[in-house]
Amino acid sequence: MHVLGLDIGTTTVCAVVVDSDSGKTLQSVTLPNDTRIEGMPYERLQSPMQILKKCRALVQQMHEKHKLGAIGVTGQMHGILYYDKNGNSVSPLFTWQDESGSRPYSATQTYAQRLRELTGYKTATGYGGCTYFVHAQTGRVPAGAIGFCTIHDFVAMHLAGRKRPLSHISDAASLGLFDLRRLEFDRKAIAAAGLDDFLFPAVTADFAVVGQYEDAVPVACAIGDNQASFLGSVRDMPGSVLCNMGTGGQVSFLTDYSEIAGTELRPIFGDRYIRVGASLCGGRAFALAEYFLRSAAEMVTGETYDNVYAAMDQFLASHDVPDDPLTVDTRFCGTREQPLLRGSVANIGAGNFTAGHFLFGVLQGIAGELFALYDSAPHGERKTLVCSGNGLRKNAALRQQFARQFAMQTVLPVHREEAAFGAALFAMAACGVYKTIYEAGALIQYEKE
Repeated sequence: MHVLGLDIGTTTVCAVVVDSDSGKTLQSVTLPNDTRIEGMPYERLQSPMQILKKCRALVQQMHEKHKLGAIGVTGQMHGILYYDKNGNSVSPLFTWQDESGSRPYSATQTYAQRLRELTGYKTATGYGGCTYFVHAQTGRVPAGAIGFCTIHDFVAMHLAGRKRPLSHISDAASLGLFDLRRLEFDRKAIAAAGLDDFLFPAVTADFAVVGQYEDAVPVACAIGDNQASFLGSVRDMPGSVLCNMGTGGQVSFLTDYSEIAGTELRPIFGDRYIRVGASLCGGRAFALAEYFLRSAAEMVTGETYDNVYAAMDQFLASHDVPDDPLTVDTRFCGTREQPLLRGSVANIGAGNFTAGHFLFGVLQGIAGELFALYDSAPHGERKTLVCSGNGLRKNAALRQQFARQFAMQTVLPVHREEAAFGAALFAMAACGVYKTIYEAGALIQYEKE
């Protein structure tokens, strides 16, 4: 069977077709998500109908070529759009980047802070529940709206021929005001905030099919892109850890429910969760090191360089880790809990005050920050570190540092569109191609290093 995975990102829309027998990616297509709409300065808007049009065209193109047997959908979490009784959008998509919640509610509080005071939930700006709270407080909930949902719930609803969405727990939790233990929206908290609970979507923890595309192809309910990336990257979920390195960094692993500060618990399927620790300056820390070394070279030589990444890579590949690297705290952009925190360089001595020691110190700092987040929560024994994102794919020295820091074998998925691939695996489990998501995950293949 050929299964489609559709990933509706903030800047791109990607579709992959996966063979359910071999796990091979038969085709991958990525289009720009150029659907931005102008709004208020604090808003970040996109057109739901234009996104739906792009997705329909992609799905139809893939179906005509591959005769699809199932469709899975994922996409950018947190953001919301409002829909009417016919399932049509009556608002723009207010994306996860929306800053409405950071606007002043009063002289001493933002809307996000007021919502937390009323409910006890830390629902940040950009989270759908917070965006709805702002709209409710300012009279901006659209006339005719009977509900709201994420963009991938909206697309899955239309592909399946429905008029109301069914939201998976992986996605619903991203809106906020969600009880993680009971896996449902907290109706008491919603009422305490003066909001209408009927606007929140219905929720499922199952691998559910929401309808049929063209009355023939099962469509699975949409899932959050973070969880989809985990499902699409990690073959042995109980025994592995996932590290993703882009501008920021994330470490994720499968776990049960527990309340631990410093990391975030996110539902993934059934009564299982992934615990996620995030760094704000993961891959960007390496980019800052490049800028520092480039500016030093330009100061010494008087010449201008586009970048010095190739020289950095060559140095790291030809030198061993020094015994006394500089101790570099790479929290240059702070943390979610302490946004004003800044990084530092320590352990400077007469023998290690060199560019090479600094560069290796940065690698250790990047890996060390994520390892500290991982090690702050019970995790049991894990043997495999799955690496994803360009920051780890393109930097062998950084992967080696992660392997040393976590004391695990590192692997790279063969496929690059992990979220779309994960959506396809989810659809296979939802449609019964495989009895469990663990069996579907066995299709994941890793590169040989």
